[in-house]
Amino acid sequence: MSELSVKHLLGIKYLNKEDIDLIFETADHFKEVINRPIKKVPSLRDITIANLFFENSTRTRLSFELAEKRLSADVVNFSAASSSVKKGETLIDTVNNILSMKVDMVVMRHPNPGAGIFLSKHVNASIINAGDGAHEHPTQALLDSYSIREKLGEVQGKKVVIVGDILHSRVALSNILALKLQGAQVKVCGPYTLLPKYISSLGVEVEPNLRKALEWCDVANMLRVQNERMDISYFPSTREYVQLFGLNKELLDSLGKKIVIMHPGPINRGVEITSDVADSDQAIILDQVQNGVAIRMAVIYLLASKIK
Repeated sequence: MSELSVKHLLGIKYLNKEDIDLIFETADHFKEVINRPIKKVPSLRDITIANLFFENSTRTRLSFELAEKRLSADVVNFSAASSSVKKGETLIDTVNNILSMKVDMVVMRHPNPGAGIFLSKHVNASIINAGDGAHEHPTQALLDSYSIREKLGEVQGKKVVIVGDILHSRVALSNILALKLQGAQVKVCGPYTLLPKYISSLGVEVEPNLRKALEWCDVANMLRVQNERMDISYFPSTREYVQLFGLNKELLDSLGKKIVIMHPGPINRGVEITSDVADSDQAIILDQVQNGVAIRMAVIYLLASKIK
């Protein structure tokens, strides 16, 4: 079996197309496993994985933990809120203390962009980036592409629009990189104040009109507005944002074609999408969650095989 070209999963920008294909093939196998009555495989019985979350997370943390347990790994969970980080301990000291307990792999979410890259240069364990600030969230982009492939047969040639707060979204950057790598066409749509200045350098087009963006695309990935990352107001009011960039059932039904609706979660219902869109048969939001476990199993398994 071929192997990944990387020792860590720090961002999509470090992967090539062959890496993504290999992760998807491995995830196909694990998706079969998690739909069996006995959902566990003994693949990583001798591997210990630490989940380090310095930022709040529900879905990603649970998804990683479930993936690790399905592979029979030993799991250590670490939450910064109740740790010595609060007493002033540095990131490297925290991680080295955990690694001295003979941990093989670290899954880390951190508020600072580049935290995983920094860590990978100073510790011996394999690092998986579970989100670093507004930088990257590689496993989310992989599970999003995997979900598109599952729903539409392939990613290549598909038209994907990413709508919402592109500026603060690590999901947007990782998705753009992953989709472009697989030959999809990508546009972004949102208020100009929520688009990064470097957006055109990523090879994506900006479409400021939501209706036009939806008429163009096969897939719409709706992002929430990340209020927790904003220290100033980027648009006049939530009501105005909803009128210009919120997706409701009336707009969706008026397109004259069926498009696929995605959302990385958590959903702010009634802001970026209404409940009747989120719960409609065009939305694959719960498929994304299920695929997240298979993709994370694949990534952990492939990186662990490099440790051995």
